[in-house]
Order: sequence, then structure tokens, then C-alpha cells
Amino acid sequence: MSVKSPICPYCGRPSVLVDSAEVYRRSHGPIWICRPCKAWVGVHQNDDKNRPLGRLANAELRSAKRGAHAAFDPLWTRKMERDGCSKGAARKAAYSWLSQQLGISFNDCHIGHFDISDCARVVEVCEPYNRALAKVS
Repeated sequence: MSVKSPICPYCGRPSVLVDSAEVYRRSHGPIWICRPCKAWVGVHQNDDKNRPLGRLANAELRSAKRGAHAAFDPLWTRKMERDGCSKGAARKAAYSWLSQQLGISFNDCHIGHFDISDCARVVEVCEPYNRALAKVS
């Protein structure tokens, strides 16, 4: 059983569910892919419905998402270390903070759903905090 095939935002075609070994050197589980656009998205782990983790992303968007995660993830990782809280609690608090910074609802705030400009905004709001963390380290 799976969810309805996500539609590719680049060409409008339905994506197909394949093993991630098709795009990575080894399998990391299933992904939804639009082969003509070379756009894909992973699925939630242990999800028999194969719900996508976000939107299909081409190379440019995947790069922007990596940059957003590189700017955002150290913040919640640092919170986890500093406060001794769980990964889930730290990420939830960080996404709550990020949603306020971006002026969007908490439910809409997930890098997996962001476009290139949203990812750039994540980097912009996180960088001052990362610079401050670098000075402390």
C-alpha cells in the first residue's frame, strides 16, 4: 500500500516509487522519483504507506536543502548537547523557533517542503547564531 504518487513540480508528471540505490550507490530505502527531471524525495522510515519526506527536488533544490540543513542542524544539535534533551525535543524547539523567524506556521515549517528561496532564508536567519557558536567553540 502506498500514498498517491507525488506529482513532479517541474514537469507535472507522476513520480514512481523505486529503491534509492537507483540514485545513490547503495540502498537507503524507497524514494519517489521523476526520472526525466532527475528529481526525487525520500520516504518516512518504517512507513508502509511510503509518504514522502517533502517535495520532489532537482539537483539545484537538493543543494539548497543541504545548505539549509548545514545552517539549521547545528542549532538543534547544540541545544541537545547544551540542554540534555532528546533529538526530537531539540528539533521540535528549533523548528518552532525557525517558524517564528520565517513568519510561517509551525506545521508548514520543514526544510523538506521548502523551495530554493525558503532554504536561502533558513541560511540567512541561522548564520548569525552559527557565527556566535563558532566564537564560543
